[in-house]
Amino acid sequence: MRSPLTLAESLRATHAELMAEDPRVFVIGEDVGLLGGAFGVTKGLLERFGPERVRDAPISETAILGAAIGAALLGMRPICEMQFVDFLYVGLDQLLHQAATAHFASGGANSVPLVVRANYAVGPASGPQDTGTLYGALLQFPGMTIVIPTGPTDAAAMLRQAVQDPNPVLFLEPRQLYRAGDPVDDLEPLCMTKARIVRKGSDLTCTAVGGMVIRALAAAERMAGQDVSVEVIDLRCVMPLDEQTVINSAASTGRLLALDEAPRGGGLAAEVLALVSETNATRRLPVLVRRLTGAAAPVAYAPALAKEAVPTEAAIEAAMLELARTTRA
Repeated sequence: MRSPLTLAESLRATHAELMAEDPRVFVIGEDVGLLGGAFGVTKGLLERFGPERVRDAPISETAILGAAIGAALLGMRPICEMQFVDFLYVGLDQLLHQAATAHFASGGANSVPLVVRANYAVGPASGPQDTGTLYGALLQFPGMTIVIPTGPTDAAAMLRQAVQDPNPVLFLEPRQLYRAGDPVDDLEPLCMTKARIVRKGSDLTCTAVGGMVIRALAAAERMAGQDVSVEVIDLRCVMPLDEQTVINSAASTGRLLALDEAPRGGGLAAEVLALVSETNATRRLPVLVRRLTGAAAPVAYAPALAKEAVPTEAAIEAAMLELARTTRA
């Protein structure tokens, strides 16, 4: 069954549950208390748990992360909220060189059970400073798990797992899905690092995360009317990538479309294609591959131009149809 909550409501309820269950869990970020978070995810937590556990921080991402990393090293389980993933850039040194490496640099003696929440994606009139994705760039920095929920059921389960993880988790929330429900019915519980096949198909595999999963499902539904059966995989976890689910699906369908709203250069789509291409070489699997990504340009402020910066449903459908009709050698 689908969750009766939206993604934002599910995150809010899960925050409250985790804080009630474990006094080590606290929230810190800009406007997480009095305002309830920039998008209302932490609304009501200050009134219930007080300012010691719901901490409004100054406008300093380095201060937020520094305080949270120190607390995590001492046994607390902080949840940081970054208003936009773009704001995380100024604190990447602490996140990547302190939090992500602490366990390995200490020979396993230290752990940093830290969750950093941030929303991402192109939104109405956001402009180039508030529309980043970031996750593709972070594939170069091991030591941290990066997850992206697509609906309220997954969001609740993944946030709970992230808080319980002994090492840092970057929890990215698709901004356009905050008011949305589950994309499909009957979502069974999964480990947060496991991909989910949200639609079965036999002619073509499409991988995606976040809001692109919803668009892939819509395009796949229209493809069925043209006798093209598309299998859609919600990757859910960007790092580490669930390689086996992707490889098995691509080997079965013989075609792979790697869909991503991030810009084309490098990143998640390129990693998925490289994975399957390497498997082609070693297993001699005749899999045709293609990627469809966001534009390699800053996102414009004008809504009509911003809309074209990421793959539209029409573009996804056209890419699926072209790939499905391509003859394998």
